[in-house]
Amino acid sequence: MTNYDFQTPINREQTNSVKWGLRKDLFGSDEVLPMWVADMDFMPPAEVTEALKKRVQHKIYGYTYAPASTTNAIAEWQKSRHNWEISKNAVLFSLGVVPSIAAAILAFTEKGDQVMLQSPVYTPFFSMIEGNERVVVNSPLKLKDNQYQIDFVDFEEKLKEGVKLFLLCNPHNPGGRVWTEEELRKMGDLCCQYNCYILSDEIHADLIYTPHQHLPIASLDQRYRDITITCIAPTKTFNLAGLQASAVLIENEQLRKQFSDIQARLGFFTLSTFGLTGMEAAYRYGDNWLNELLNYLDENRRIATQFIEENLPDIKAIEPEGTYLLWLDCRKLQLSDDEIQERLLKKGKVALEPGNKYGPGGEGFVRLNFACSQTVLLDGLNRVKHAFS
Repeated sequence: MTNYDFQTPINREQTNSVKWGLRKDLFGSDEVLPMWVADMDFMPPAEVTEALKKRVQHKIYGYTYAPASTTNAIAEWQKSRHNWEISKNAVLFSLGVVPSIAAAILAFTEKGDQVMLQSPVYTPFFSMIEGNERVVVNSPLKLKDNQYQIDFVDFEEKLKEGVKLFLLCNPHNPGGRVWTEEELRKMGDLCCQYNCYILSDEIHADLIYTPHQHLPIASLDQRYRDITITCIAPTKTFNLAGLQASAVLIENEQLRKQFSDIQARLGFFTLSTFGLTGMEAAYRYGDNWLNELLNYLDENRRIATQFIEENLPDIKAIEPEGTYLLWLDCRKLQLSDDEIQERLLKKGKVALEPGNKYGPGGEGFVRLNFACSQTVLLDGLNRVKHAFS
């Protein structure tokens, strides 16, 4: 028996939804089914909605500070879900992971410094490095046995070149890998050896499928903790992206001060009243909702991968170990990225993220968001099938 309804489609029209409201602007037609941007079509836990309603009913929305209860909720969540004990002083706040990446680049590197990533990877990793006049160093992932692997020989060679900051995506977006303890320790040891800071984007950390387990890299070793900036948020987990609320966990006092100083220089003061309210309610009361959500997403994952296998023999689905994103290898179609998009949008009437947005190695791939009702998911999958029929 389930306590939450993830099955009934929800009309998100007239809500200024990027996903649904910009279809004509972005794709030329309101008939396109959006399965691209990474937000879910599910209502968040009722406790979040009730907390926001209660705050609205007060009717005064003046300057708001982050109370100790919000910090405690974050720390308790990390302990209960990821077995990571963090100190309360380690918690800072940010409007989102992308602003945190930018702040970390400014705090721990100088213009012209090298910042490393592993492509294909979340698009803002590239733009935040380049936009802040740093140099992108790419240690590309290798696709082996239908899963991404780290090329540790290349990883070390790149660190030897003087990389100052490494942007780690764990779980990996778009590939869905949940890095193992062995992989994380190898990366952590090498970063320690070559004096390279780590920014670990762990925004998808709560969205993991059994038997895989998310391990915060900073939790594995004191040495890693001293060089790591960990970015988390309730926004992907509980579908709260519009609240613009995230946290940055930095145990090293000096690094925390450097990061805070940059935030102050950029004019950041605190989160919004509703961001703080929603964040605390989600972390404090969202556990049962998340457990049921994961069961539903796991079934969607099975439906989508099985559909692709049975109906689209020239497309290979890389089954995610975490996230609600399905990375589809379309290279056997022998179509360019533009041709793939034209087929999807014009013939299939479905919008997926083009893989070349994720840097070298993403060419010939697309990313599909399966965090929707199964009715919508099957509609989308059939549109993809029609696009390439």
